[in-house]
Amino acid sequence: MKILVCIKQVPDMESKFKVDAGGTWYAKTDLAWRMNEYDEYAVEQAVQLKEQEKDGDLTVLCIGSEKVKETMKKALAMGCDRGAHITDEEVSGKEPYQIAGIIAEYAKDKNFDLIFTGMQSQDRGSAQVGILVAEMLGIPGITTVVRFAFKDGVVDVKRELEGGIKACVSVNAPAVITCQLGLNTPRYPTLPNIMKAKKKELLSTPVQELLKVEARQETAKMYFPEKKGGGLVLEGDAAALADQLIKILKEKTAVLS
Repeated sequence: MKILVCIKQVPDMESKFKVDAGGTWYAKTDLAWRMNEYDEYAVEQAVQLKEQEKDGDLTVLCIGSEKVKETMKKALAMGCDRGAHITDEEVSGKEPYQIAGIIAEYAKDKNFDLIFTGMQSQDRGSAQVGILVAEMLGIPGITTVVRFAFKDGVVDVKRELEGGIKACVSVNAPAVITCQLGLNTPRYPTLPNIMKAKKKELLSTPVQELLKVEARQETAKMYFPEKKGGGLVLEGDAAALADQLIKILKEKTAVLS
C-alpha cells in the first residue's frame, strides 16, 4: 500500500509577527519554525495506517527551501519511510491552487492509495489544498476528518461539520483525506528513531519540474487589523438603559440624527 502525507513548515504561532517589506506576507526573520499542527495529525494517521498494512510504504512531501528539511526529518522520525522535498525558495508567494498543482503533479503517476494532508495551514488557513489535490487527481476527497478507519480498500471516516454535527462517510481508495485537530494523538519521535531518520532517503526536486498551473488569485495586501476603541458597558434598569443608549446614539453616531 502506497501512502503520501503532505506537510508544511510554519512559524510557531507564539512568534511576534511583522508584515514583510513587500506588504503581502509576514517577515521571516527572528521566527521559530515547526510542523503545521494539523499536519502532525495527518502524519500520525498515515504512520498508523502504514503500521496496520503489512506492505505499507509512506512518503512525506514538503515544499520549501532547504530549511524545511528539518521539519521533514521529524516526520521521518515519526515513521515515514522517505522524504520528497520540492525545492522552492518562493513558496510563500504561491496560492493554494499552485500548491495543489505541485502536489498533484508529483503524485499523478505514483499510484498512491491514500493521500493525507492537514485540514489547513496555520499561517494561510485557506483549507483548500487537500480538496484541490483530490479534484486535480480525479479521486474522492474527504475533509475535516476526526475519525479514520481503513479495511479491504474502503475508507470509513467521521468528518466534522459546522455546529458540532458529524458526518459518517465511506469511499473506496484511492482518496485524499484532510485531517482535523483531535483525530489522534501525534507521537513524539524517540531518540533511536531520530537517529534512523538521518539515514532515510530525502530527495529534492526543483519546483519548476512540477509547477504546471498558473495562479488564480493574488495577495494584494497584508496588514494587521486596525485597533479600535474600547466598549462602553451600561448598567441600571431597562428604562434608564434605553434612555442612556438613545442619548449615546444621538451624540456619538449618525444612527439617530
